[in-house]
Amino acid sequence: MPSLLVRRILPITALAAAATLALSACAGPGGSSDGDGGGEVVWAIEGANLSAGHMDPQTSQLDVSSMVQRTVLDSLVFQESDGSFSPWLASDWTVSEDSTTYTFDLREDVTFHDGEPFNADAVKANFDRIADPETASAQAASMLGGDFYAGTEVIDEYTVEVSFSQPYAPFLQAASTPLLGFYSPAVLESSADQLKAGGPDVTVGTGPFELTEYTPDQEIVYTRNPDYAWGPDGAEAAQFETLRVEILPEASVRAGVVESGEADLASNIPPNLAVELPDTLTVASNEYPGLPYSLYLNEKYGVFADEKVRQAFARGIDVDAAVEEIFFGQFPRAWSILGSTTPGYDASLEGSRPFDQDEANSLLDEAGWTERDSDGIRMKDGTRLSVRWIAYTPVSDDNAALANAIQSDLADIGFEVVREVLEPGAYNEQYGPKTFDLTDWGFSGVDGDLLRSHLHTDGFQNASQVTDPEIDSLLEEGIATSDVDARAAIYQQLQQWNADYTAIVPLYSPSLITAVNDTVSGLEYDLYGRPLFYEVTVS
Repeated sequence: MPSLLVRRILPITALAAAATLALSACAGPGGSSDGDGGGEVVWAIEGANLSAGHMDPQTSQLDVSSMVQRTVLDSLVFQESDGSFSPWLASDWTVSEDSTTYTFDLREDVTFHDGEPFNADAVKANFDRIADPETASAQAASMLGGDFYAGTEVIDEYTVEVSFSQPYAPFLQAASTPLLGFYSPAVLESSADQLKAGGPDVTVGTGPFELTEYTPDQEIVYTRNPDYAWGPDGAEAAQFETLRVEILPEASVRAGVVESGEADLASNIPPNLAVELPDTLTVASNEYPGLPYSLYLNEKYGVFADEKVRQAFARGIDVDAAVEEIFFGQFPRAWSILGSTTPGYDASLEGSRPFDQDEANSLLDEAGWTERDSDGIRMKDGTRLSVRWIAYTPVSDDNAALANAIQSDLADIGFEVVREVLEPGAYNEQYGPKTFDLTDWGFSGVDGDLLRSHLHTDGFQNASQVTDPEIDSLLEEGIATSDVDARAAIYQQLQQWNADYTAIVPLYSPSLITAVNDTVSGLEYDLYGRPLFYEVTVS
C-alpha cells in the first residue's frame, strides 16, 4: 500500500524532564511481532464521548467514531492520497452517464467476523438501515444522498446497484468512509439498537481487526482477524495480534504515556504539548480537510439577523494573533469555509477581510448600536448588544483560550459574548430548537458537498439557519455534476458568498497530531490524518 501524504511535520524540541505518567488498565506495549502476527500496539486517544452513544459511525458525527471503528468496518472503495479510488470490498464498479446509478461487482471471498458472508444483501441491508429515518442517521444518511437515495437493488449475489433520484457525484467518496462501512447482516437483524453503545458481538464487521473487549471510558481492545485478505491495495492480515485503544481524555496524560513508552502512539496531541515532545518520537501533523473550526452565527434567533452585525462580529476578532499564540504556529488561520487541503478551496480569500476594529465599529454604528451602558457594551433601544455562545463538552484548553481571546476582542468594540459550556444533553436541548446566538465546531470531509449539511435550508447541521433558494440551488448543483472543475467553481462561489454574508466565521484549520514511538513501523494515515494499521509491525 503506498504511503499517504503527511502534510506537516512538527518541529520538535527536547523536553527537559517530565514525570512518568502511569497508564491505568494497560500492561504497556509488548512483544516483538517480526511480521508473525504477534505483539500488541497501544494507541492512546481522547475518545471522551464514545460512551455517549458514539460507537457507531453510521449514526455518529464524531470523527473519533470513524477513527477507531475503521479497524472493524471496511468500505466498498478506498480513496488514495491523490483523491482517486481503488478497489476494496468492491472489485470493480461502473457509474451511469448521468451519475444516478452506481453498479458494484463485489469480492466473493469476504466474510464478517461472525462468519456471515459479505454480499449484495449485506450492502443493501446496511445502506437501507442508514437511510431508514428510524435509525436517526444524520451525517451518514446525508452522505448516502439523503432524500436523493432511491434504494439499493440486489442484481445477483455479488452484484449490487445503488440508485439516486438525481445525479449524485459525491457517492464514491462517501462510499470510501467508515460512515458507509458494513456491519454483519445478522447483527443488523438482532442487535441494531445496540450499535451506538458498541461492544463485542455487536460491533461486527469484515475489517482487519475484531472488537473483542470494550470498557466504556477506559479502553477498546481489537484482536487481529487472521483470515483478512481483502484490504485496500492488497493489504492482508495485520502483522500484530492486539490493538489496545486507551481512552485518555487528558491531553497531558496522552503525551506522557507515549513519551514514557507506555503507549506506542498517541493521537489528538495539542500543539503546545507536541512541540515539547522529545525527538525520539515521530510527530505527524495531518491537516483535516473539510470545514475549519468555525463559529456559526444564528441569523434567525437574535441580533445576527442583521448582516452588518454579523460582519462587525467577524471583523472585530484578531484571529491571526490568537491562532498564532494559542497554537504555536502549527494550525493555520482559516480564511474560508473550506480548509486549504480540501478540493475546491478558494485561495483568493486568503488575507481578505482582515481584523479591523475601526471597520467593525463603523458597521455597528450603521446598524444603530450607537449608545453604551456603564460596562461599555453597546445599546440599541434599551437592549445590550449581547450574544450567547453555547459550546459542547469536552472543550480543549486551546479552544477555551481562543474563546477568551474572542470575547476580549469583541468587548473592545462593545460587543458582549456570554459563553456557556454545556454537557451533551443540555447542549442538544438548545441546539434542537436553535435557541442560541452562536456555536462552534470543525467538520472534516474530503468533498465540498459537506457544505450542503451546513448551508442548505434542510441541512442537518445548518446551525446558522441559512434559508436562501439561490444557495440551495448551488448546493444541489454541486452534487448533480460530475465535472471536477465545474464542482470546484460551485464550491468557490459558495465560499465567496459566505465571506460577505458571514453565516459562518472560520477560525483555524486543525490537524490530527499523532506522536509515534520507534516501537512501531509502517504506520500510515488516511486523508483525514487518521492512523491506518495495515502495514504496521511492532518491536
